[in-house]
Amino acid sequence: MSSVHFLFDTVDLLAQQVNITPEPPPGSQGLLKIVNWLSWFVMLAGIAALIYAGGKFAWERWHGGAVEAPKIVLGALVGGIIATSAGTIMTQITSAK
Repeated sequence: MSSVHFLFDTVDLLAQQVNITPEPPPGSQGLLKIVNWLSWFVMLAGIAALIYAGGKFAWERWHGGAVEAPKIVLGALVGGIIATSAGTIMTQITSAK
């Protein structure tokens, strides 16, 4: 049996015996409040980007310029999806066993 294989078996055995339950550190409520505020600002920025893209799309259609508004809409939608699912993704990652 090689020493690398023995090392992996030992680490695997020790990892099975360790039970880690995450808990927030003391005083983390302030940090969580700031994160919640930041997520609110991200949602507000996404809504503002959609409104801006709608106005830009109307302006481009009226004046016959290059159509760039769909890129803005797509970027706002993708950013909104990532921002709203970030909490769910992190919950799934941290609770995976």
